[in-house]
Amino acid sequence: MMTTFDTLSADTLLNVGIVAILRGKYAGRWPEYADALMHGGIRALEITLNSPGALAGIAQLRTRATPNLMVGAGTVLSVEQVHAAVDAGAQFIVTPDTDESVIAACRARNVPIIPGAYTATEIKRAFNAGALAVKLFPADNPAYLKAIRAPLNHIPLMATGGVTLDNAAAFISAGAVLLGVASALTADTLPIEQVAERAAQFMQRVAAASGSET
Repeated sequence: MMTTFDTLSADTLLNVGIVAILRGKYAGRWPEYADALMHGGIRALEITLNSPGALAGIAQLRTRATPNLMVGAGTVLSVEQVHAAVDAGAQFIVTPDTDESVIAACRARNVPIIPGAYTATEIKRAFNAGALAVKLFPADNPAYLKAIRAPLNHIPLMATGGVTLDNAAAFISAGAVLLGVASALTADTLPIEQVAERAAQFMQRVAAASGSET
């Protein structure tokens, strides 16, 4: 059975299509990148905690109270980081691994968590521990995701770590509910207008592959 949360953020998160990952030097530019992503149709972004000023970035974006954008924390590795991220305003948590204590902390704070896993055993363990969805990481092969989905089709998967504009549609067609996209979309060296353009391109590919193109 899928984990339920008391907040609307869980259902919203499962339907955003793409989570844009900000990992790098964005200090002073968080709102600029958030606006560019939203201009391209992105509705969720993840600021990784190993980025300089990550907690301040989360707090800054949440203070803006933009209703059409979910702001989460990524690369969360400990219970202490869960609390710091949620206190800063993170609406969801993403991790590179499966740590039951981190999942439990998120459930205690009523914040959706998407932990990382790769094998069938790890994915099942993460979901049974209380994950909203599981991050298939690293995801560089849509065929592998499709094979994993065959026996575990009750578990929502987010493909992350290898998603590009060229394979985004293939991952959705293979059964991914979400895509986590980092450097192919949000590299801190990209001109901001390219971020907006790529965001729109990614969303178009996802919409076409999921059959929701209007």
